[in-house]
Amino acid sequence: MNFTIQKDLWEHLASTEKTVVMYGMGNGADKILRACEEKGITVSDFFASDGFVRGHSFHGKTVKSWSEIKELYGAEKVIVLLSFGSSRPEVLENIERIAAETELYAPDVPAFGDGLFDRAFFEAHLAEIERTYALLSDEESKMIFENVLQFKLTGDIRFLQNAVSDEEQTMREMVQPEGIKIAADLGAYNGDTARKLLESAEGNVQRIYAMEPDARNYRKLKAYAEEETRAEVIPVNAGAWSEKTILYFDDSGNRNASFGSNRSESLSDRPVKLKAVEADTLDNILDGEPVDYIKYDVEGSEKEALLGSKETIEKNHPTLLVSLYHRNEDLFALPLLVKDLFPEYQGFYLRRFAGVPAWDLNLYVKK
Repeated sequence: MNFTIQKDLWEHLASTEKTVVMYGMGNGADKILRACEEKGITVSDFFASDGFVRGHSFHGKTVKSWSEIKELYGAEKVIVLLSFGSSRPEVLENIERIAAETELYAPDVPAFGDGLFDRAFFEAHLAEIERTYALLSDEESKMIFENVLQFKLTGDIRFLQNAVSDEEQTMREMVQPEGIKIAADLGAYNGDTARKLLESAEGNVQRIYAMEPDARNYRKLKAYAEEETRAEVIPVNAGAWSEKTILYFDDSGNRNASFGSNRSESLSDRPVKLKAVEADTLDNILDGEPVDYIKYDVEGSEKEALLGSKETIEKNHPTLLVSLYHRNEDLFALPLLVKDLFPEYQGFYLRRFAGVPAWDLNLYVKK
């Protein structure tokens, strides 16, 4: 691993003489503000995209436009902290336009869990990071790993622009849908990833077990399953976990809704509406049925979901897709967990799709 860093983002922000401003509002901004406060960094102002500037305020300050920020401070004298995520091309283009005019960073704050992926975290986990790098099976995976590390430490979006995989090629080479008859979609949302799989599978998929704990998402998933004719989609209104139990769920109805109150950390800086829901293991759901492919995108519960699939994986050796972007430690802890649990798996591949911050980063594992 060829990797050097002079300063992490937080060290740079703490030492700069420029004015620090934030682009965006909401949960992401709250988390970044809290990190800045802990690091002794002052955020002086907030701005939004032109269509979202309506004279409203955020944390006691009137939200401005980028033009107003430039007029007030001068583009060359500010540092912009991006506080939201997107994969929409028009949004990414606007971010790049601002980045061409000024110093812009996207601080990496975890969706779930505490702490930051800063220099101290990197140095504390260097041995695990190096072990994970050694697991990777091709040059694209190693390139993505190094660039994501650089991004997490520096917030520089150019590293993300260097680490983008082709989605169609990834589906064709990593998932190989033509060889899948039975799949399990853990974190099925409204059925969007099941649709993508079936669109690529050329009629070979026979059945998809789709687990989704959120009630509103599940209703959409169930409606989709009833209409789908290319394969049998079996919706399961439960969260993927390491045992059959009842957990408390952030019932927000969005893609990032997650189990929460039984954990020590806060899922976000907003009040959450918690609802008791059923959680179960994939082993129990399948009850011995073979499976060729399992997708894990379960909003920070990937470790528990993997543990709840142990018997199925040991018996069938399916291709695995594991999301690596919800927690600080996911980048190295989840690949190492898979290798420790299933040492017979030899192919470890990273792929990442366009967007800011380092979301849509997935591990594909093959026997």
